[in-house]
Amino acid sequence: MNNNYLSFLPLGGCGDVTKNMYVYEYDGQILLVDCGIGFADETMLGVELLLPDITYLKNTKSKIVGMLITHGHEDHMGALPFLLPQLPDFPIFATSFTAALANEKLNEFGVNKKVQEVTFEKGQEVKLGVFSASFIRVTHSVPDTAHIVIKTPIGTIYHGSDYKFDLTPYDGKRTDFAQIARIGSDGVLALVTDCLGSERKGYTPSEAGLEKHFADAMRECSGKCLITTYSSNINRIKQAIDAATMLKKRVCFVGRSLINTVEIAKQKGLIQLPKGMEVSLDQIKQVRDKDLLLLVAGSQGQENSSMTRIAEGIHRDVKLSSQDMVIFSADTIPGNEVLVNALIDAITKVGATVLYSDITPDFHVSGHGSEQDMLLLLSLVQPRYVIPTSGTQKHMGAYQQIAKRFGYQNNVIMIGEDGQEITISSSMIRFGKKIPIRTVYLDEISGEKVEEYVLLDRQKLSSEGMIVVIATIDGNTKELLQPVEVIFKGISEDTQEMQRFIVNTLRKTLSMQSTQIKPVVMRKLLSETIEKTLHQQYKRKPLILPIIIDM
Repeated sequence: MNNNYLSFLPLGGCGDVTKNMYVYEYDGQILLVDCGIGFADETMLGVELLLPDITYLKNTKSKIVGMLITHGHEDHMGALPFLLPQLPDFPIFATSFTAALANEKLNEFGVNKKVQEVTFEKGQEVKLGVFSASFIRVTHSVPDTAHIVIKTPIGTIYHGSDYKFDLTPYDGKRTDFAQIARIGSDGVLALVTDCLGSERKGYTPSEAGLEKHFADAMRECSGKCLITTYSSNINRIKQAIDAATMLKKRVCFVGRSLINTVEIAKQKGLIQLPKGMEVSLDQIKQVRDKDLLLLVAGSQGQENSSMTRIAEGIHRDVKLSSQDMVIFSADTIPGNEVLVNALIDAITKVGATVLYSDITPDFHVSGHGSEQDMLLLLSLVQPRYVIPTSGTQKHMGAYQQIAKRFGYQNNVIMIGEDGQEITISSSMIRFGKKIPIRTVYLDEISGEKVEEYVLLDRQKLSSEGMIVVIATIDGNTKELLQPVEVIFKGISEDTQEMQRFIVNTLRKTLSMQSTQIKPVVMRKLLSETIEKTLHQQYKRKPLILPIIIDM
């Protein structure tokens, strides 16, 4: 590493809203910021989660001196139990609630690592190799969210992860504007910033007022009221609890992730429930529906989540009726639109009332800043260079236009995709090397990594079907010894005609091959040849599985 510049390398979070993970590298030392997961869409069959690709970290000769976590959302810290076992030991720091969430997740997966707590106290710095870092409180949709000031030998980097500037947050813990301004006045070389809300004008609205809307909706509901939100949105959960307290309703938490997060929030003093207010799932049948509020995990329509199982009528303890009301108090994460719409459809089909952002703004405000929030951060930080992250290409493009109007004509650096290095010196910023980044899939059942070719096979199997070809051949002459067995799955065409076509293709292919050809090469060749000829003849591309018995 050249000592004259700092390398900034996103392993996730650029061109995608999730999988946030960023590398800061200087003089053979690496500081990591965040370690998040991504979420599978409907095309990723049998896949539960996506992970950042850490091949670069595993192969580099540079030393990882530490990791900093900005806040407790899954797309910023959810990959910790999957990736930390693959990396050498190094210290990890986060603020109190974030550290508690991360440590609970590590314990759940049996990973013997621990995230250490830091505070927002002015002047407290964490020293990690050539880097030092301090945490600044900002408002977001999860408590203890931080921006991180990273001091490097060539200048200060302001890592401005997810935020908005809520002047009346429900927990009363406002953004530390004075500290941000002090950092800006001292000089900031580069601002790395959240850009997800860049398409919205004005400021993002405050959380204030949502409690009243929750209470009004609960009064109108003649059955059970269900509110689904992000498990980590403690302020939103607290607002719903406070509304239920006012109406003397009982509260039940549904979903493992939500129950675990609420328990941590109780331990940290972030949530208090009046004695006797909370009921467990096995007690809800003893409470009148009208007196019941259910706070449910699964607002993004995740398969097997509590909200999805309730909507589909397969939850063991909670059944929807036409008297019930379901409130979505969460934005749809980009890429999850199909899942969320399917969830709303399933609830509507039961006859329950469904309230969500497209039809009413009363129950959710974004945790991400809008145009004016972003301009305010720019004016406070006063960076020389700006790097938008944590958004899609259109979000980064919209942010670039905002920054240009503020005077940053040439100093906004647009990273096209993960793996694109940016090199920053005291006098210039430019693109560096491009490392290959692959998508890392996590299997829904086994929890193990899934290679992309496996996913492609699943997609092909679901749309085109499968053909198993079982052939016994002479090991010396490569001639067929007995009739070929062909098994069809998911094929609607005339299988008798297709079978004759496949057998003829098989004979012709075998007759053209050397007797010395290895079985593994032959299987690959037969699979590719049969697939190609079937596509030419039938315009179909099923998954071909040749089984060759060499006698």
